[in-house]
Amino acid sequence: MNGLLPEGFHDRLPPHADTAAAMERRVLDVARLYGYERVDPPLAEFEESLGARLKAASAKDAVRFTDPASRRTLAIRPDITAQIGRIAATRMAHHPRPVRLSYAGTVLKLRASELRPERAMRQIGFELIGRDSVAAAREIVTVAVEALERAGVSKLALDFTLPDLVEQLSPDMAPDRLAELRDRLDAKDAAGVAAIDPGFLPLIEAAGPFDAALERLRALDKGGALTSRLDGLAAVAQAVAGQVALTLDPTERHGFEYQSWIGFSLFAHGVRGEIGRGGSYSVIGADADEPAVGVSLFVDPILDAGLTNGERRRLFVPVDTDAALAAKLRAEGWVAVAALDAGDSAAAQLCTHALVDGSPVAV
Repeated sequence: MNGLLPEGFHDRLPPHADTAAAMERRVLDVARLYGYERVDPPLAEFEESLGARLKAASAKDAVRFTDPASRRTLAIRPDITAQIGRIAATRMAHHPRPVRLSYAGTVLKLRASELRPERAMRQIGFELIGRDSVAAAREIVTVAVEALERAGVSKLALDFTLPDLVEQLSPDMAPDRLAELRDRLDAKDAAGVAAIDPGFLPLIEAAGPFDAALERLRALDKGGALTSRLDGLAAVAQAVAGQVALTLDPTERHGFEYQSWIGFSLFAHGVRGEIGRGGSYSVIGADADEPAVGVSLFVDPILDAGLTNGERRRLFVPVDTDAALAAKLRAEGWVAVAALDAGDSAAAQLCTHALVDGSPVAV
């Protein structure tokens, strides 16, 4: 009975579990005020159903097991976005579009990465289904930034990408050659790109601070094929300009394999790796796919960096304190911890304040 947990799993203890719950509540409250209604899909689904909606990389991450009731293979979700798409396309197919949904829950991955050793993680997000317009993307980016700031995460950075840029610039290229070109551009492999088509080399140099990178892309777009797309990207970025640091990497593909015209990653000062990812994509429907745009936020790296640690105010309430007074203090927002016997103390209950002569006093 040594309390060891499997690799990639951990307990979240007080006060960090309370901090996690408070962050989740603040993020979802912001989304709710923009019209995003909460859904709560199950932890596991039939493997064939969930797998059909997950992108290939995520499907490989799913933990599978046999359901003793149905004798069918179930999969534990490695990502919640696919489940939101299923809900929108089936149980909420009758709902007028766009439909705005938010969620929060645990995801489980079969394997961990060096950057993220956790296998069980909390994911929060919101999806706008039925539109992938500039206005929809602006809203998602705005809500994501506002929600993180409300949760106490500051010094945010937003890195945009154009996931289908290469396809737009080379519609007649053979699929296998196109896939190799995308991979070389994503890896910033100048020699590899030059071996396929040196005309794409300037795209590697186009990455950087948003305004300068956008101007370099406009200069490369001699025929105007990207004008409307770049104008849309500029309009989305303008929604949070001045609030966050903005960059643009037009050929970034890792993690954006199923996004369409726009993708973005969120970063925060003091946190290793990204804390969120979003963009436009397609939801698989019964008759036809429909456009959508959304964002997923990764809770664990934010909490591990201590960016949202709030003030811990606990009030020690001595024995025989009037119950009405204690109730009044709790109504005012105090965490009022009642002594159970005369030997109890503020220190033993990890309290920051004690009730003295009917008033809270710091200890």
